[in-house]
Formats: sequence, structure tokens, C-alpha cells
Amino acid sequence: MEIHTRTVGDVHVLDISGKITLGVATKTIRHTISDLLENGGKKIVLNLAEVNYIDSSGIGELVRTFTTVAQEGKELKLLNLTKKIRGLLVITKLLTVFQVFESEQAALASFA
Repeated sequence: MEIHTRTVGDVHVLDISGKITLGVATKTIRHTISDLLENGGKKIVLNLAEVNYIDSSGIGELVRTFTTVAQEGKELKLLNLTKKIRGLLVITKLLTVFQVFESEQAALASFA
């Protein structure tokens, strides 16, 4: 799994690719988000367009990340869910927890 971080205005967009599974991938997400929060990041978008697999630990990490960000009074939103990830979030009823967007422009505008 790889994460490429870019900034659009005051929003940090994390382009994630590969598999989000227990181990290195979940730790990488945790550390990347922690670093952003420690350095003043307040608006975060996780772009999951290139994520080809996510296991239950990966879903758990998304929830943990969302909770951590929200507890600090900051925002985290999801972008470009694959059909499989959307299905998992529907089954687990987590789709009602996350704000999900199909276009980056809409995700960025939602912070205004």
C-alpha cells in the first residue's frame, strides 16, 4: 500500500493505492494521519479510488482514523469508493457515518 499526500488549498488529500490490511498498511495510515494532525491539518480527504482490497482491519482503521480526527474537532471525508468498499460500508452500516464523495471537487467544496 502507498499513500501520496497532496494539499489543495487547506485540504490534505491522501491518495491511497493498494491493499489496506492489518500490519504495515494500517500503521502507515495511522502515522500519516497523526503527522497531519500534529502539523495543523484540519481537513482531510482519503481518496480510495486505487484501493483494490480492504479487510476488516482496514475498515477498523478507517473508523479509528475518523474517530481520532473528529475528537480533535477536525474533519475527514472519503472520496472515490470502489464498488467493493462501498458494499462493505453499506453492509457494516458505516456508510451513514462517513461523508462520501464521488468527485474531488465536491469533496473539497464540502469543507466550505
